[in-house]
Amino acid sequence: MKNIKRNSFIILLALLMVSGLQAQDAHNLLAKLDNIMFSPKDKQGKISIILIDKDGEEKIREAEMFQKGRDKKLFRYTKPEKQAGIATLSLSGGVMWLYMPAFGNPKKVTLLARSQAFTGTDFSYEDMATQPYAERFLPRLAETREDAYVLVLTPRSEKSNYSKIIVTLDKTYYYPIKMEYFDNGGTKFKEATYEYEKIGKYWNAKEVIMTNLKKNHSTKIRLTDIVFDQGLTDDFFTVENLKPEE
Repeated sequence: MKNIKRNSFIILLALLMVSGLQAQDAHNLLAKLDNIMFSPKDKQGKISIILIDKDGEEKIREAEMFQKGRDKKLFRYTKPEKQAGIATLSLSGGVMWLYMPAFGNPKKVTLLARSQAFTGTDFSYEDMATQPYAERFLPRLAETREDAYVLVLTPRSEKSNYSKIIVTLDKTYYYPIKMEYFDNGGTKFKEATYEYEKIGKYWNAKEVIMTNLKKNHSTKIRLTDIVFDQGLTDDFFTVENLKPEE
């Protein structure tokens, strides 16, 4: 009887140790993902945004993007004329501002509005946030494949538009290959695929395709002319800078 109890205790202890190691591995992997996405001191570049409807017809927009560290990002449309001037500013703590020329002044994006589509794309305002994943999600290592890790991310906030995100990470370099998004009813409704390239010492997502499975609609984002560590200052990432000078 004593041997049975002792063996049961050893098995339980082993299971707890394995569970703890898996949790630690999951947090480490998510930290590595964040490091890939936010390792440059700053970066800037041009963006092509291609909207693809269910019939395969495309609408093309252009924008410019500036990012500093892990918590500052400015995004501004340049073409076509109808969207030109629309801009967003992401700051620390998940704060986001939106400027639309028709409004006249920047508006703070509320938590409720972050589930809405970002300027008609298949990305939401929540998707466009710069806040690291480790600050927004709790990770669990679901699978280790020959060439990839699979993490299940559960939102820390009940106000998230997602019940979970399943992330497939490249096993060698830890950049995302695919992200699968599930709504609060547990149904998968969006999927993003990533193509990365190395520029100098940094990995950069040169193309991201977000597909809304319910609407059969996709948004393809291509990043070009990317440069890193140009010395962007904090003064550039201000609400006042969202509105163009008159």
